[in-house]
Amino acid sequence: MSYKKINTVDLNFLTKIVGPKNIFYSEDVLIEYSHDETEDLSFTPEVVIKPHNTHQVSEVMKYCNKNNIPVTPCGARTGLSGGSLPVMSGIVLSSEKLNSIIEIDERNLQATVEPGVINEVFQNAVKEKGLFYPPDPASKGSCMLGGNIAENSGGPKALKYGVTKDYVLNLEVVLPSGEVIWTGANVLKNATGYNLTQLFVGSEGTLGIITKIVFRLIPLPSKDITLLASFNCSEKACEAVSAVFQSGITPSALEFIERDAILWTIEYTDIQMEIDISTQAHLLIEVDGDDLEKLYKDCELISDVLQRFECGDILLADSFSEKENLWKLRRSVSEAVKSHSIYKEEDTVVPRAELAKLLKGTKKIGDKFGFKSVCYGHAGDGNLHINIIKGNMSDFNWNNTLSNGIREIFKLTKKLGGTISGEHGIGYVQKEYMDVVFSKKEIELQKGIKKLFDPKNILNPEKIFK
Repeated sequence: MSYKKINTVDLNFLTKIVGPKNIFYSEDVLIEYSHDETEDLSFTPEVVIKPHNTHQVSEVMKYCNKNNIPVTPCGARTGLSGGSLPVMSGIVLSSEKLNSIIEIDERNLQATVEPGVINEVFQNAVKEKGLFYPPDPASKGSCMLGGNIAENSGGPKALKYGVTKDYVLNLEVVLPSGEVIWTGANVLKNATGYNLTQLFVGSEGTLGIITKIVFRLIPLPSKDITLLASFNCSEKACEAVSAVFQSGITPSALEFIERDAILWTIEYTDIQMEIDISTQAHLLIEVDGDDLEKLYKDCELISDVLQRFECGDILLADSFSEKENLWKLRRSVSEAVKSHSIYKEEDTVVPRAELAKLLKGTKKIGDKFGFKSVCYGHAGDGNLHINIIKGNMSDFNWNNTLSNGIREIFKLTKKLGGTISGEHGIGYVQKEYMDVVFSKKEIELQKGIKKLFDPKNILNPEKIFK
């Protein structure tokens, strides 16, 4: 599709909408907004706009829709699927200045916020009120809530508490036409027509630009305990995961970390930890609630379950700092892997009982195609992050044959009852694999939704679909 290139007339008009302090087209800014955390991809926009209210977003979209100018919405650009890459150039529309916590409604356990609020800032704000917003991606210290909604982000706490979609009640959205709508109502139950709210959650900025969010909140658990369990066999660690749930316990988090992942992270951070030479994997487990005695009993039962799967040492975090170090270790894995080697990260998810089969099958596929994989992820909900390491793989094979190996991993994932993205989205990077999990008709229906909302295809083009 052909789009209009931005000229001086366009810049002058857009400047009138957002003001001269909110529009940028210097080379250094354009380069900064040309990439996210996706490998080594880069696409340079023509201009970056930072509106500070819904009206400005609406006016920008009206103008761009009329003049056929592509718009790529973005937040903190921490995504791993290329969802905020301005592939067709045009405008990058940043939500950075839409960053207000408008209201925390303690009576109804709700909060109204703008999309540029950082996840952890929001979590801390509601925590001060004795409330809890559970979705906690690894990048929670920098990622923004609008981006979390765009990707339906999860995190360790998703195991017990659910993902972003489970907390979104209502959204204010600017459509590609510039029209402004609310998608639902600020209520816990809503059976009124189609669920537009959930349609926008996970739509990766392709259907509209979110300008306000109404979240539901829950009471904050007062106690938690963290365990780190070592295993001499990675597959046994995976098998133990399902058994924990069969015992009747639902941890608040249950994370899997392969040996190389934890070793590289120790090297990358300042955390001091000795890993036994025989240890091949760890499970990081957290239980939470309000009854400390019950939590200790849960930990005892979990320990008994793990011992059936050849578990080695089990470390119980005795102090706040020790617990923080364990979680810092887990949240730093992605950056540690990234700093260690050229890599590609795949975000697979299967029913948790199939996790061991996915891990074993991934290693076999790696042997077949000549790549090494370092795996970690949210084992409790079957979400395995597969980091494919270039290592000694030739440039030719890395650039030309690796995609066949990735396709085989995704086919295995589908065969095991899973899908190709648990929380990272499809974006630009994974769109060539959509046919692995969807039929032609299913893809056709999704493309039809996109066309209905955005007939000119100006909003975040070249994402999700080929």
